[in-house]
Parts: sequence; structure tokens; C-alpha cells
Amino acid sequence: MAQLELQLDGELREADENAEYQAFVDKFKPKKTTDDCYTPPPVYDAIADWTSEEYKLDKRRFVRPFYPGGDYQKYDYPAGCVVVDNPPFSILSQICDWYNARGIPFFLFAPGLTCFNKKAGVCAVCAYAEITYENGANVRTSFLTNLDDARARSAPELYRRVMKANNEYQAQFRRELPKYEYPPEVVTAASLGILSQNGVEFAVMPEDCTFIRALDAQRQTGKSIFGGGLLLSAKAAKAAKAAKAAKAAKYWQLSERERFIVSELGRNCDD
Repeated sequence: MAQLELQLDGELREADENAEYQAFVDKFKPKKTTDDCYTPPPVYDAIADWTSEEYKLDKRRFVRPFYPGGDYQKYDYPAGCVVVDNPPFSILSQICDWYNARGIPFFLFAPGLTCFNKKAGVCAVCAYAEITYENGANVRTSFLTNLDDARARSAPELYRRVMKANNEYQAQFRRELPKYEYPPEVVTAASLGILSQNGVEFAVMPEDCTFIRALDAQRQTGKSIFGGGLLLSAKAAKAAKAAKAAKAAKYWQLSERERFIVSELGRNCDD
């Protein structure tokens, strides 16, 4: 018994030492942040190809100074290069300033919802394409550039190419879940969530529904409603069908001040 206790005590000490050593080693590993969004190669290629074609640039001149442990300000920029890369979003504004001050052309990834800025000489290319980055983050992505004369623009072809590349790349890792359509008499948590996304108010009262795991037709094939569903009364089903067809939207009006600004914009160009 004493020998067994000594053996167990030794194993526990060894485990503690290993855990302590691992914790020590982990302290020196680079920490992931929200800026660690590394772009899948096929997605980057789609963006680089569009940029090359749109602005008549030689893709061989493209450089990528934003890499783990790198410093974009110390990067050796060759003459005639163009920066096409995914920088840390948290310092995107100062990166644009730094490049503009040195006359370095750039086409930089930017967050899709907050890509507008007050910087002169910077165009927001609002592709608003969803990219699944290597760290698993799904980010609606647009771009900032000093290659374009516009202040802001859409880019439908860029959107199409990025989405295509992203979907094809992610398909190799994705396990497709079956998609089911249910009759109006059935609502699921997902279908009510979609109503929330669309801004539609809808409620099911207790007397108008009963919880179900699956429809009889599904049980015959061994299928079920993921998360369960509610079977509705005829009255509630009619209301649910109308709610699904509705899509609430808030229409914002311009103020008098903003209408005056609109009337002044482009006035010199009309002459």
C-alpha cells in the first residue's frame, strides 16, 4: 500500500510539474485578438484579381506587409508596389494616414459596417461580402483604397467574386444540414428568429399552440424538427402566414438642413 501511495504521489507531482511548465510556455505564445483575421488564400486571390483588373495594376507588384509579428512601418516597400492586404481593423485609420503621407497606394480590407471615414483621398469600396477568416470569424468585409477617385462606391462584381471564393473554400469544411420547409401551421424557433430579423412583431398564445417534436410525415423517415416546434391553430396559422409575408422597415426622412445640403451638392457641376 505504501509503495502504491508513493507511486501515485509521484505521478501527481509529475502531472503538476507538466501543467506548470505548460502554463509557463503558454505565456510566451502570441495571443489571438480580434485583429487576427487571416484571409483564406482563394479569397485573397479573388480580391487581388479584381483589384488588378479594376485599377489596371500588375498583381506581381502587390505586397502584404501585415503578417504575424510583422511591423508594416518597418516593411521594405519596393518602388511601384501596391499594398493589398488585411490589416488590423483597430488601427485602420492610422494605417491609411501613414500610407497616404508616403504616397504608397493601398487596397485594404475594412469592416463592412464602419468603413466610412473622414479621410481625404480614401475611397470606401463597399463590397459588404461575408468572409470566413482562418480564425473562424465571419465578417462582412469592405475595403478602403487611395486608388479610386470616388469617395464611396459599391462593387457588385467584387462582392460576387469574394462570396463565390469564400463559399467554395468553406464548403470543404462544412457539413450541410438538411433544410426543411414547414406548413403555416408549424413555427420553429428559427422561423420566429427570422421574423425578429425582419422587424416583424408576432406572438403565439398558449391556447393556440401545442409543442411537437416532429410531424407524423417526418417520423416515418426518422426525421424531426430541430429544437422542436409549435403546432398552431387555424387562426394562429393564418396570422403566422401573414407575418412571414410582412417585412417591417423604418423609413428615415431628411431634415431641412440635410435637404439644403443636398440642394447645394454638385451645384457647380450643373453649370
